[in-house]
Formats: sequence, C-alpha cells, structure tokens
Amino acid sequence: MLLRLTSKVISAVLLGGCLLAGPLYAAESASSLGGAEQDRYLAELKRLYLTQDERQALLAHSNDLLKTYALSAAYQVGQAQRQDLRYQLRLGGPGELLLREEIRSAEGADVAVRNQRIALFGVDPYIRYDCPTSGISCVLFSPADGSPLLSIVRDHKGAAELAKALSFLIRNLQKG
Repeated sequence: MLLRLTSKVISAVLLGGCLLAGPLYAAESASSLGGAEQDRYLAELKRLYLTQDERQALLAHSNDLLKTYALSAAYQVGQAQRQDLRYQLRLGGPGELLLREEIRSAEGADVAVRNQRIALFGVDPYIRYDCPTSGISCVLFSPADGSPLLSIVRDHKGAAELAKALSFLIRNLQKG
C-alpha cells in the first residue's frame, strides 16, 4: 500500500514538472530572439543578400517576402471584386518607413496606389498578425496604432516570417 502511494506521489511530481517545463521552454525560446538567435538571423540575411548592412538586408528580405506572399486575384476565387495587392517598403527619414500599396483590378484596367509613412520612434517594434480560418488572407497590423497595415495570402509561416523580418527592421530603424 505504501509503495502504491509513493509511486502515485512520484508520478504526480513528475507530471507537474513536465507541465511547468512547457511554458518555461516557450518563454525561453521567445526571449531568445534578442541574443544569439538575432545575430544568427541577421548574419544569414546579410549572407543571402550579399551585403554587410543589416538594414539593407532586412529591407530586401521584407520586400522579397511581400512579393512572395502577395495577395493576387488568382487566390480570390469566388470573390465579387478580385484584385491584386502589392506592397513595397522603402526607407524614409530617420525612424521612418514608407509603404507603397498598389491595388490592381483582376482585369488590370484600374490601378490605385497609396503611399503611407510609418513613424517608428516610440512604437512597439513587434508586428502582430492574424490569419483568420474563414478568410483567404493574413493581416499584419501597424505597430503605431494596431490598425491593419497590409494583407498577404493566407499562409501562417509566411506571415510569421514577414512579421519577424519587419519587427527586426523596425528595431533597426529605431536605433537611428
């Protein structure tokens, strides 16, 4: 009887330890983006884009991701007004990012262009995104006010990678 009780206590302690280890590991991996993970990520981007400038590598990577995951009319089967959404990022003044949005109708006849200045000083550099299960797109939100900033095709990995690259770019631009 004592042996059975002891084994139950040991099992409970081990189970409790395993349950606590999961959140601790997740918190540890989320905070690791600031150190060695960040250095590895930036070194890989500089190697990929053949530059020694972190800012240029992050900007080129972000623009490549925007092209890769662009929400085109071909993805919008069954939608009433299908259109291509294209985005491009450029550097503005100190602590400023310029976002160009191009909306083209499915027939290609109508084109609307909107330019937006995003002031980055004093904002949270982490980009949030949402990929609703009922939709065809993922939305990335503005770090300034949380409003929708841009839409890409519904791809969780693509949205996560773009959010990561934009977050690092914002942090870099906030340095001045």
